[in-house]
Amino acid sequence: MSARFFYWLKVYLGFSRKESRGFILLIPVLIALVAFTSILKHLRRSSAEKFHLSYLTTIDSLQASNISLINSKFPAFNPQDTVVKKSNAKQVENLNRIAFAEADSILLQIVPGIGQSTASRIVKFRENLGGLHSKSQLSEVYGLKPETIDAIWEYFDFSPNIFRRLKINEVDVDDLAKHPYFTYAEAKVLVAYRKQHGDFESPDDIKQIKIFKAEWVNKISPYLDFQ
Repeated sequence: MSARFFYWLKVYLGFSRKESRGFILLIPVLIALVAFTSILKHLRRSSAEKFHLSYLTTIDSLQASNISLINSKFPAFNPQDTVVKKSNAKQVENLNRIAFAEADSILLQIVPGIGQSTASRIVKFRENLGGLHSKSQLSEVYGLKPETIDAIWEYFDFSPNIFRRLKINEVDVDDLAKHPYFTYAEAKVLVAYRKQHGDFESPDDIKQIKIFKAEWVNKISPYLDFQ
């Protein structure tokens, strides 16, 4: 019988003699595991049933002793316990709202959701640009979530504040390419076009460069000085 079983394992499953013996030794382990799982489920079910019967017996005993049972008016689970509050209203009331342009990486950490690294990225982004002209620009900061941006304006006031502009008719390629909104290739084209066609008088002159989209020109315009 065993020889026939080994032959079946070899023909249909491709087991060697050694693998067949290992498989046979594994079968009792698998059976024991299945049996243990079934027994464990049975024990848990029995324990739950005993607890339920004990609970009903206790209730019956209390009622037999003329003890009235009432339901609590308070829910066992309060959904508000799981609500994540965006900010502490009392904390906001105790703070002076200052201009966002004046906030450094230390002050920004008062906003829920902003730690040291995020605050540093925000300040670096603002300084590299030369200031912000729109609230929406904060969405360009890596890792800054929309809800965190909304929370920033609960603590700080915003007003356009561009403190550094590029003299577009004097700047060279390398300095222009250092600005976050310019790639080296874009800076190279702008400077070359200026040298060939003369100084730029307004953003409309830059729009004459056909490869640049009007949206991009409008984006960089607040950071350019045409004087």
